[in-house]
Amino acid sequence: MTDVAVVSTAELWWDIVPYFVLAIAGVATWWRYKYDKFGWTTRSSQLYESKLLRIGSPMFHFGSFVVIMGHIMGLFVPESWTRALGMSDRVYHLQALILGLPAGIATLVGVGLLIYRRRTERSVFKATSVNDKLMYAVLGCALVAGMCCTLLGTTAYGEEHDYRQTVSVWFRSIFTLDPRGDLMLQAPIYFQVHVLIAFTLFALWPFTRLVHAFSAPIGYLFRPYIVYRSRDYAKKNQPMGSRAPRRGW
Repeated sequence: MTDVAVVSTAELWWDIVPYFVLAIAGVATWWRYKYDKFGWTTRSSQLYESKLLRIGSPMFHFGSFVVIMGHIMGLFVPESWTRALGMSDRVYHLQALILGLPAGIATLVGVGLLIYRRRTERSVFKATSVNDKLMYAVLGCALVAGMCCTLLGTTAYGEEHDYRQTVSVWFRSIFTLDPRGDLMLQAPIYFQVHVLIAFTLFALWPFTRLVHAFSAPIGYLFRPYIVYRSRDYAKKNQPMGSRAPRRGW
């Protein structure tokens, strides 16, 4: 009877907590955008130090982009779709290992450089909030746990587990309002730990500098070119009858 109660409680945890985290992330993001627009920023510290930033920031952003794309493919794309495309389970897990592991390492190294930069540069360290310090710690743990799942989830490094039959199905069931917490109980403990850390990161997201990800300048990629001309060029190509530009303000 006790074991049944424990299982029921654990299953209820995986059924309810995702909605709790989504509520925190959604309401907090809305509140901060409405009442803290001046704080909705990365609080750039490039003015204080740029050498480490030029290395760590691209590694983190490009690495995390690949990691996010890998999670979208693994969680949202059903196993039947990849099989319909002729991709076997072995090939699927192999490409996840070949692409996901280097991306995770690059992201982790980038985060490490950014943390080192913030800790060693006095001006940058003073501009780091408590929430951001906590965010860096949770983000690092999430990356390490994710890479452990990638390694341990393959036959070459540990017991094979096809998360697309448990974690992915549970994840999609959240959005259909029919949560399957029983599937998460079937997943290995390292997958459960990884998801719990991800929950913590998503709950912290609106209260840290990561919130700027919701304001990514996507339109910048599609805007028309801006043509710059010097004063000398404009003066030489000045049409007849137009007034010469004045000096100063």
